[in-house]
Amino acid sequence: MKRILSITGLLALCMLGYECSVTKNTASSKTGRPYPSRSFNPNPSVDYLSPEESLKTFNLPPGYHLELVASEPMVKEPVAIAWDGNAKMYVAEMLTYMQDADATGEQLNISQIKLLEDTDNDGKMDKSSVFIDSLLLPRMILCVNHELLVNETNTITINSYKDTNGDGKADVKRTVFEKEGYVLTDRNMEHQRSGLDWNLDNFIYLTYDPVRFRYTNGMLKADSIPSGAGGQWGVTHDNYGRLFMTSAGGESPLVRSQINPQYGALDLPDQFSPEFQEVWPVIATADVQGGPIRLRPDSTLNHFTGACGQSIYRGNTLPGDLVGDYIVCEPVARIIRRAKVLNLKGKTVVQNAYYRQEFVASTDMNFRPVNSYTGPDGNLYIVDMHRGIIQQGNWTKPGSFLRKAIDAKGLDKNTGHGRIYRLVHDGYKPGPKPQMLNESASKLVTYLDHKNGWWRDNAQKQIILLGDKSVVPVLKQIVSGDQASLAEKPSHLARLHALWTLEGLDAIDKDVLFTAMKDEHPQLRKAAVWISERFINKNDQQIINGLAQMESDASADVRLQLLLSMYTGKSSTAAAIAQRLQVKNADNDVFAAARKAMDRNTDVKTYGMRLAYMPEADRKMILSGSATFSSLCVTCHGPAGKGIAVAGTSDFAAPPLAGASKRIGGDKNNLVKIILHGLTGPIDGKTYPSIMPPLGANSDEWVASVVNYVRYEFGNINYRRRSTDTISPIVTPAEVKLVRAKNATRTKPWTMAELEKQDIAVKASN
Repeated sequence: MKRILSITGLLALCMLGYECSVTKNTASSKTGRPYPSRSFNPNPSVDYLSPEESLKTFNLPPGYHLELVASEPMVKEPVAIAWDGNAKMYVAEMLTYMQDADATGEQLNISQIKLLEDTDNDGKMDKSSVFIDSLLLPRMILCVNHELLVNETNTITINSYKDTNGDGKADVKRTVFEKEGYVLTDRNMEHQRSGLDWNLDNFIYLTYDPVRFRYTNGMLKADSIPSGAGGQWGVTHDNYGRLFMTSAGGESPLVRSQINPQYGALDLPDQFSPEFQEVWPVIATADVQGGPIRLRPDSTLNHFTGACGQSIYRGNTLPGDLVGDYIVCEPVARIIRRAKVLNLKGKTVVQNAYYRQEFVASTDMNFRPVNSYTGPDGNLYIVDMHRGIIQQGNWTKPGSFLRKAIDAKGLDKNTGHGRIYRLVHDGYKPGPKPQMLNESASKLVTYLDHKNGWWRDNAQKQIILLGDKSVVPVLKQIVSGDQASLAEKPSHLARLHALWTLEGLDAIDKDVLFTAMKDEHPQLRKAAVWISERFINKNDQQIINGLAQMESDASADVRLQLLLSMYTGKSSTAAAIAQRLQVKNADNDVFAAARKAMDRNTDVKTYGMRLAYMPEADRKMILSGSATFSSLCVTCHGPAGKGIAVAGTSDFAAPPLAGASKRIGGDKNNLVKIILHGLTGPIDGKTYPSIMPPLGANSDEWVASVVNYVRYEFGNINYRRRSTDTISPIVTPAEVKLVRAKNATRTKPWTMAELEKQDIAVKASN
């Protein structure tokens, strides 16, 4: 309780600081003060509302209002948007997503990406075309110069599309990333990647798959993330390159935001308080995965269960106290959360900006926000899939709590709609539209000091894509803040983007880094350490000695980055610096946690050594299952199988696997059955909010690999076979096939009672 109160106090101080600075420039949105709520609707209608009718259902803080950017029939089933450098909007549409409660036709290749344009700059799209058709549920899109990068469901392949004749339809397609021998981890589309976020550090991040990309010479080059990327639907970053993700499967509205996932997987138990987990809809929430345990007595959703589509507001047209705030969608609750982001000695902490209220809440049952973005115009954009069902078919099986709600309310009837809104504030006046695709690198450099983060990001990206090194001298001048050669002193954000633009152009030199190491702003010093890793890894003593002088930097962010960067160094000097940093910051729990995360990361890199004496085929199967677990199963069962605790409680979202060797290490067919058909009901006397979904749509080889990894890692089974062994601990695809055939007519998940009863029967017959 003391910790929560202290965070609340810090939040209040931060808000006062925000408001004092905002009054000089723009209206305050009065963060932290409750605003008038709509009357609670205990029995909301599921009837379709037109865009005009739906706009009347929103509960917003004073001064804010939503404007319609696009709606059906111009867009249908939108899930993600991306703007090119000229502010043309691309919209990914999942046209086969849950068109009924049984997911009929979901795997048909008929989805699209639309190209929308606002030709008169009034904020509403008035021109549209089908840019790409015949897609399978497009998941990720990113604009690079005149091309659009696209990833579809069930593949990691990423293709680039380009319109060469200006008719609004792509006519050139090429593959920019393809992984040979890639095996799909799960056909459940909710358990696949999303993102393609070009971060400040010039790496492109996504969720699930343990990789990040670098766009080089027109191709995506993969760089591994040993402990996995984390997250589920959506990746975003703040002004300083810190990533923010969510995990709907783990019921967590914030994950992997303490350190860059390249260094390891790190979440802290107090990165948000228990109160932050609570959500505050303005309507009863009948359709919730997890059933009554997730409902208050008034039938409102009590807890995040579908957190997704997060963003950091980085624009310049909404009130200044919104800048830097964390925006996260919750489509089950029909709300959007706004949170203050606090930096407590290097630790990232978030807290709801309003007391028991949400930033955006609607009484429209079909409002389904799934993504949010800062737009080119500086406003906040919201992608509303606008539909009845928002949960994938594995959670809407006949007989389930959710299916009963869907059938009773007729939620399956609301499909084929979609809205894109922008949140604006009183007095907003549109500024000039960007024309970055038509401008020179020297002109783009001027946008690195733009007040809107969208402009800064896209200017940096476009300069790097152009590869024009004629701007290197002026970029170095910006980093140095040399007012003698510049019209005015650049802001710290301009200096930061100039530094990373030099990095992206491969034009970093030691003088630039030494200059940044001494910058007055800690985020420049942190970036200098981050970029210096290329020299640290080459054991460059001049750079290492320069970094050593930063061990006592006033900023915890700088010192933490120094620990992260020096940990990977190969020299004894780097190791000594890392050790001293650990000792000097022993009272800071982030440093200790970061060190443990990096240690685990190292263990993951060398994980194959544990399997060295196993037969090659067995080893490959377990390693394949390990990859699946780290990208899929970890979402609910947690890193190392230790479970993911529901904030503020000792309860887990799903059963921990670590320490469950008796259950997992028994009859190997039991685990096969669970993966094929799912598991429900109490486990070891405990009931969990989520059920284990059936994954039988995957191949026998896939099921066998997951079973073997889970049994190997958590079942306390000796997989090192000897020549005298007559029974193999390995579950083969052929054995999976037999279990599948014997239970071919089964349509519902297993219960532990059923499996235990079968165990007794088998033992009795033997």
